[in-house]
Amino acid sequence: MDGPNDPNALQAVNSQSSLSELDDSDLARLLDRPRLNIERKRSFDERSFSELGLYDNVYSPGGRSGWDTPASSARNSFEPHPMVADAWEALRRSLVYFRGQPVGTIAAYDHASEEVLNYDQVFVRDFVPSALAFLMNGEPDIVKNFLIKTLHIQGWEKRIDRFKLGEGAMPASFKVLHDPNRKTDTVIADFGESAIGRVAPVDSGFWWIILLRAYTKSTGDLSLAETPECQKGMRLILSLCLSEGFDTFPTLLCADGCCMIDRRMGVYGYPIEIQALFFMALRAALSMLKHDTEGNEFMERIVKRLHALSFHMRSYFWLDFQQLNDIYRYKTEEYSHTAVNKFNVIPDSIPDWLFDFMPLRGGYFIGNVSPARMDFRWFALGNCVAILSSLATPEQSAAIMDLIEARWEELVGEMPLKICYPAIESHAWRIVTGCDPKNTRWSYHNGGSWPVLLWLLTAACIKTGRPQIARKAIELAETRLLKDGWPEYYDGKVGRFIGKQARKFQTWSIAGYLVAKMMLEDPSHLGMISLEEDKQMKPVIKRSSSWTC
Repeated sequence: MDGPNDPNALQAVNSQSSLSELDDSDLARLLDRPRLNIERKRSFDERSFSELGLYDNVYSPGGRSGWDTPASSARNSFEPHPMVADAWEALRRSLVYFRGQPVGTIAAYDHASEEVLNYDQVFVRDFVPSALAFLMNGEPDIVKNFLIKTLHIQGWEKRIDRFKLGEGAMPASFKVLHDPNRKTDTVIADFGESAIGRVAPVDSGFWWIILLRAYTKSTGDLSLAETPECQKGMRLILSLCLSEGFDTFPTLLCADGCCMIDRRMGVYGYPIEIQALFFMALRAALSMLKHDTEGNEFMERIVKRLHALSFHMRSYFWLDFQQLNDIYRYKTEEYSHTAVNKFNVIPDSIPDWLFDFMPLRGGYFIGNVSPARMDFRWFALGNCVAILSSLATPEQSAAIMDLIEARWEELVGEMPLKICYPAIESHAWRIVTGCDPKNTRWSYHNGGSWPVLLWLLTAACIKTGRPQIARKAIELAETRLLKDGWPEYYDGKVGRFIGKQARKFQTWSIAGYLVAKMMLEDPSHLGMISLEEDKQMKPVIKRSSSWTC
């Protein structure tokens, strides 16, 4: 399939303004608000660090969030780590070009690997940390080209066997084929029909919306998001996840392997990663949709869904010591709307490890909640995104950071960061993963340690005022990453060993490190990937215990 697309086809405006804090305002009033005031304001995240005195040298650029590498050390009081230059060189080697213009980065640049598989493709989710690195470095063109190219691909007809996918589905990845004889470039996209397991990526559309907002916040260029093409692209994505069906919950029902964990790992149903990204994408779209007839219709649907989703997640997915004790004492087989144990969770299904793992101070959003099922595993990406999107209340965000500090050995170990905890072993591994040889215990998605998650941890740390946690994690990563050749993931209970099938020079491991470093040195970058708390969002209602006295 040929996917011609001129990166300059969409009008470019060299504006030095950014989105106003529309996405940070009262959701209940959003439909009545006038057009955006594009005068730049500091975000909550930028204000908080200077006012709280957490950083002595916070750089607040006038027009965009920028960080010039390696000259930033002259502006900031930080000496660049020797790894930074190597990381930038490796990141630039991964660039993919379409008709002479950079449109993304390949997943891995590992020439030593015998099997390329699809690691030579541009993945939507993988490109996000690369995009943020380029935005923070004042190089937004590649991000704009990527957004336009994937938007063009979204419009293609998508079929798996004889079934046609929804019009709004975004690709998992795409590849550019260069024909030197004909001097043509051809784009081939994968919407899940070539993926292992044939699962469509639910998260791609959400990441696309989140990245579009990051681009707009960073550059101040409103013109891209306001084009009819981008407005339609957002509406198509939203149509897929806001459509009415048989759902009794506001969460999004998903198949296994539809996100970063793209193999069978028991995350089917309502995984925390998808729900957190769904919430963040809804809020990001709300700030960019136009106030026209179509836009207002979607805004109304988004506002209703956000209120229901935030209540559901904060009430039923949240777990701390008190809530664990309540579940431990649940009555079962309750009937009628007065039931406290609404999902009929059997207390005996609480795993033994959880009682020792849960500290007195701390908490997290568990992996999954559905009828008679609670997946109590910790998933790093979902919890970090919950903090960044303000799905987590300030109190819950602080509790998540408390948990990470209290369980540092388990969740961080010798290489940040565990993708999930704990690993599934023995009989449970055979049942849940289908005896997957790649997801053995403490490997890959089954309790492996993924350096790319460093940028999400750092962003969450900065937002919650815990930069020392991020600094400690970054210093830990710096002892190994470059020396080990930027692996995709690490294996072992504490992440000591390079993953048994890990690719070297994994692009998002490289970009994740750069983004973490740049955010820690210039916290104003956080504004492009963080959303303030909506003060009017209904607070979580404390449920009474379900036992009888």
